[in-house]
Amino acid sequence: MAAGPPPPLEPYPLPTFPEEGFTEKFVRKTRENPLVPLGCLCTVSILAYGIICFKKGNTRRSQLMMRARVLAQGVTFAAMLGGMVATAMKSR
Repeated sequence: MAAGPPPPLEPYPLPTFPEEGFTEKFVRKTRENPLVPLGCLCTVSILAYGIICFKKGNTRRSQLMMRARVLAQGVTFAAMLGGMVATAMKSR
């Protein structure tokens, strides 16, 4: 039983990851889940058009665009959740 102390543990080198700038990360994330940026663009477009209609005094169209904006936000949120689920399933 007196075999002596165990051998010392050798440290493993830490993994290195390449530096990724904003543009590279944006392109990579867009390729992984293209519906999220599309949904964001759609939401902003509908919001801008709704504000323009509100400024012009077209309240009926403005209200319609605000309701469409909420719908577009919901679709964008669903795309985000779907992308997260797909990524989680892919990693397993």
